[in-house]
Amino acid sequence: MRIYDISVGISPTETPVYPGDPGIEIVAHAAMSRGDKANVSLLRFGAHTATHVDAPAHFIGGARTVSETPLDALCGRARVVRVEDSVREIGADHVAALVPVGAERVLFKTRNSAFWSERRGNFREDFTYITGEGARALVGRGVRLAGIDYLSVEKFHAETFETHTTLLARGVVIVEGLDLSAVEEGEYELVCLPLKITGGAGDGAPARAILRTLE
Repeated sequence: MRIYDISVGISPTETPVYPGDPGIEIVAHAAMSRGDKANVSLLRFGAHTATHVDAPAHFIGGARTVSETPLDALCGRARVVRVEDSVREIGADHVAALVPVGAERVLFKTRNSAFWSERRGNFREDFTYITGEGARALVGRGVRLAGIDYLSVEKFHAETFETHTTLLARGVVIVEGLDLSAVEEGEYELVCLPLKITGGAGDGAPARAILRTLE
């Protein structure tokens, strides 16, 4: 069995942040180098930083929070789907052609995964995303979890949030910010566990995500 870490590291200088979201700060609250008895870091960043899970409460008032996300949706067999580099919009036709019937968890590996090697905190506005029609096709396929290899499933500067609301309103878990660069297309076991944040709006949380080979 091989384990792939498909999470993006959180670093103030290297990790891109979606424009308008809080920046990343990691500071020494206590430091042994200053004479303290232990090192204690203070973390400041948004709930949708790096690899993270979107809860329905992200876009739907009064909806389920991240701590209420069913764990059985976040863990289990997953299909990594390779999307050609020429594709900028994942639509219904792509879902029909690439997503097998019965697949409960689908992770889209696109040209986006190559962006993570750029680091240096540069956000790419030209990322590949899922259209509203693509989202509806995923719902029609019975998908329980949809993942993408950049910071949003939605088109940058979209005037509506059709992709998010289509998926979240129908109970589809969204995982954003995956790094699938080292993973081949195929079947794996996914384990994706967001922080259990029980305060605030419950809109989402950073997660550690891994894939394990099935053999």
